[in-house]
Amino acid sequence: MELPTDTLQIPLLNSSPPTTSTLQALANIIVSVVGTGVLGLPFAFRIAGYAAGSFGVLLAAVATYYCMLLLVKCREKLTSQGQSNESKTYGDLGYMCMGNKGRYLTEFLIFFAQCGGSVAYLVFIGQNLSSVFQGHGITLSSYIFLIAAVEVVLSWIGSLAALVPFSIFADICNAIAMGIVVKEDIQKAIAGGISFKERTAITSNLRGLPFAGGMAVFCFEGFGMTLALESSMKHKAAFPKVLGQALVGITIVYVLFGFSGYMAYGDDTRDIITLNLPDTWSTKVVQVGLCVGLVFTFPIMLHPINEIVEGKLKQISWFEKIEDNVNNIFSGKRANAAKYISRMIIVLGLAILASFVPGFGVFASLVGSTICALISFVLPAIFHLMLMGSSLSLGQKVLDLFILICGLLFAAYGTYNSLVGI
Repeated sequence: MELPTDTLQIPLLNSSPPTTSTLQALANIIVSVVGTGVLGLPFAFRIAGYAAGSFGVLLAAVATYYCMLLLVKCREKLTSQGQSNESKTYGDLGYMCMGNKGRYLTEFLIFFAQCGGSVAYLVFIGQNLSSVFQGHGITLSSYIFLIAAVEVVLSWIGSLAALVPFSIFADICNAIAMGIVVKEDIQKAIAGGISFKERTAITSNLRGLPFAGGMAVFCFEGFGMTLALESSMKHKAAFPKVLGQALVGITIVYVLFGFSGYMAYGDDTRDIITLNLPDTWSTKVVQVGLCVGLVFTFPIMLHPINEIVEGKLKQISWFEKIEDNVNNIFSGKRANAAKYISRMIIVLGLAILASFVPGFGVFASLVGSTICALISFVLPAIFHLMLMGSSLSLGQKVLDLFILICGLLFAAYGTYNSLVGI
């Protein structure tokens, strides 16, 4: 389950004094990073080629690891200056580096990253339901709006703790789907149905590698949880090692899964690999299970969006008056009706956007290439240079500037590339 924000606590994390063991921290990192994006990797390998796709995933993993550590170093710098209590979140770090502009920029990017992830969830669910119940005359947009109606109600749930088991359920279904894809690949290999000559190593299409890179960045989208993960650990000095171990394992799985999926289905690889699975009852059960899990995980994706929107609305006097007037209608009980209405509008707005998305793969690459790249690479490099520039060596400054420039170029070209693909 992807949690690309610092405003949401992972269930295993403890908000009191840091007590998370090394094993728990490892589990938290995996839960934060691995999500539905992995099911689009075989399609990215098809677009880029299996060698270029593998390189794209590896490059994204190395850059993500380095930039995550940059955030930790920035907070360590602030802690040494006695400002640890003021830099608990990514937004706080933005404020310490750039003032209110830094906080607004960080929250703006996190907000749209969450919106992008939420839209991707709706598209993913809609495409899988269309595949399972094909032939019933229901369009993809209809499935999306049917799901949106359910999500409106779920978004009104006050406690997210009740939804955590469904998030775990969705991750289990992810793992089962990956297992089925690998099984199909092995079966085809044994039957002699796979040939490297029939698969592309590096595509001649210049858009291939940026596309795969955007998808890979989307798959490593747990970046915003870096500070929460590190602060939760009992032994913080072990965080770089634990993070490295987790990302190495995740990267190996990503590369093997993307490679296996593309080798199994070749040019027929769909943007969501579950759509390639054989039309059997077990496959349909996995697809439905994925959809059910994600339906109940969706409110968790919405939580940071609602927090940001409602936090800004509460600063507006006329919204408070409307909220008080509406709530007084409900027999003196504060029913938070205005809050419910704002959440309903957000869900419906995301559903409308999802209905115009041509496919999961293209959209996931777009989100990864733009917003996620800025959050994961550009901002950490900027913060690191601003906070520690005077104490950095020339080599470190050059490396940070290199990441900053490459991140901006990747975001610009990735946006253009994905829009052309759309």
